[in-house]
Amino acid sequence: MNKNYSSEIKETIEKLTGLDSAESLFHQNRDGEPFPSRSILKEVVSITRSVLFPGFFGNDTINTVTLPYHVGVNTERIFSLLWEQIFAGLCFDCSSEKRNLTERKTIAMDTTVAFIKKLPQIRAQLATDVEATFRIDPAAKSYGEVILSYPGLMAISNYRIAHELLLLKTPIIPRIITEMAHSETGIDIHPGATIGDSFAIDHGTGVVIGETTIIGKNATIYQGVTLGAKSFPVDENNVPIKGIPRHPILKDNVVVYAGATILGRITIGENAVIGGNTWITEDVEDNGKIFIK
Repeated sequence: MNKNYSSEIKETIEKLTGLDSAESLFHQNRDGEPFPSRSILKEVVSITRSVLFPGFFGNDTINTVTLPYHVGVNTERIFSLLWEQIFAGLCFDCSSEKRNLTERKTIAMDTTVAFIKKLPQIRAQLATDVEATFRIDPAAKSYGEVILSYPGLMAISNYRIAHELLLLKTPIIPRIITEMAHSETGIDIHPGATIGDSFAIDHGTGVVIGETTIIGKNATIYQGVTLGAKSFPVDENNVPIKGIPRHPILKDNVVVYAGATILGRITIGENAVIGGNTWITEDVEDNGKIFIK
């Protein structure tokens, strides 16, 4: 005898569509508002990487004659794709009371142009990151090998792009961009972190760099390192207070070896060396060396 499943399915549908259970998990789109697209943002990052590292990504037949054309076409492509994603992010972040699509489109286009103007600066920073990675890894045979194959450089590239967008007050999009690198490399860098030039992540799997982390110049981090928060101050409803500085400060020339955990708003002094598998919750002085004996 065949059982009639329709009533059970109907009952489940009613439970799934009841706002009492789905309200916090349901995004209601309004007419005319786009929604951020991970696939398009992945394309934006890919095209941006081809502009920052021409010949290594995108068209591999570039030469000095075709370089201006390649950069020009792809920069125009970045503009056409990215402004719509920034517009979608602005719509995603706004309430119905603040809904002004024309104004938000203008903000999105202005933001995209401002980001494009930052590309030479991003490239200059990434050049220092490539050089630093090559310098600290004896297995690296060339800068090209670092650019093409190193997960640390990929994660740093996504971070540098996302961080500039965050500084331009772009909602949601920067986080999506860094999380794409996280899923590909196992390296989790929050776009809100502040990281100086010549930053190197060797191997990288399991690295976590929190939102309010500050890292100076010439820092090196190995796999499994956590730069995290020790505790989370809460409000009167016992909800963690957002946006306060809660992650470490690493000054210039710090080296952190594999598996180290550094927690809280503490300072690791210049030229300090943090050994593998250590647990650090207090300041380390300049030139300090912390190891497990």
